[in-house]
Amino acid sequence: MTQRCRAAIIGATGAVGRKLIECIEKREFPVSEVALFASPGSEGKVLHVSGKPCRLAALSRDRVSGFDLAFLAAGAAVAREFAPLFAAAGAAVVDTSGAWSLEPGIPLGVPEINPRDIRGHGGIVASPTAPTVPLALILHPLHRAARVRRVSVSTYQPVSGEGLRAMMDFEEALLSDASDTAGRTRPSTLDAVPLRPVSRGGPPARHAPGEIRLGEEIRKILEDPAIGVAATCVRVPVRQGMGESIAVETERAIGLSEALDLLGKAPGLRLCDGPGNDPTPAAAAGKPEVQVGHVREDPSMPGGLLLWAACDNLLKGSALNAVQIAELIMSGDREAAGPKPG
Repeated sequence: MTQRCRAAIIGATGAVGRKLIECIEKREFPVSEVALFASPGSEGKVLHVSGKPCRLAALSRDRVSGFDLAFLAAGAAVAREFAPLFAAAGAAVVDTSGAWSLEPGIPLGVPEINPRDIRGHGGIVASPTAPTVPLALILHPLHRAARVRRVSVSTYQPVSGEGLRAMMDFEEALLSDASDTAGRTRPSTLDAVPLRPVSRGGPPARHAPGEIRLGEEIRKILEDPAIGVAATCVRVPVRQGMGESIAVETERAIGLSEALDLLGKAPGLRLCDGPGNDPTPAAAAGKPEVQVGHVREDPSMPGGLLLWAACDNLLKGSALNAVQIAELIMSGDREAAGPKPG
């Protein structure tokens, strides 16, 4: 990849935005200039990109022109408004907010799985929400070999999934006592809490939006609307790094030996299987690949598989996947999205 581009990062001061900057630096992404956008309250502040100072600007409609590439790492409302504007002005847009992930005609990209879809974009490419990426990378080789029929997954998502403010609150909570003088318990950030839907009147919803979205994104990426996905999403007291407990049922039974072979050869995965070698969210933090281990046959279902996986939610779960998408877009080289430092 030799062509240098002018890139914009929207939401540059957030957790994902800062990781985007790190990934661009570590992977030596060929940018001639990086423009950083954030909220009006951050305008004029300075962040450094590859050692060079870069002054933050507030995003506005008159500032979308002149870019080859735009990363949207802000909220869904910002992505909905500005992704089409950047695309209309000639930029390839990579969105990490989830706003465009289920939109018909918009590729939902995991470069190891669907590079052709990414290259065929019409201006906007969506990067999946963080829990979808590791699950998709694990299911993809199994689906190609034996067609996945049903998946049950529990995700254990860290506080960094809620942003920098949540990470700061979590660190403060770690330094506090188990209870204060009034006898109140620790904040919920030090507990395991299911991610329940917010009630907006009417009959209460039973499934959190992220639990439904996980299945919808998997079906879109793997291009199979018949895959059943049952998800439970839980916020856990971990700063960074996400775990997933996965049960898979395939159309053709896959034995343990075949499953290990498929997972061990799959791009984007690192097989960490064996006593004392299983993945953990803490060990996966800072690593560019998805780690999978504790693979075993399901005793309750002939031909079923049970797995445990971990990955860095801010890296491969979000920022790194977005940068890999951009590498494919800008270079057209099938190998561009391969393993490099995170």
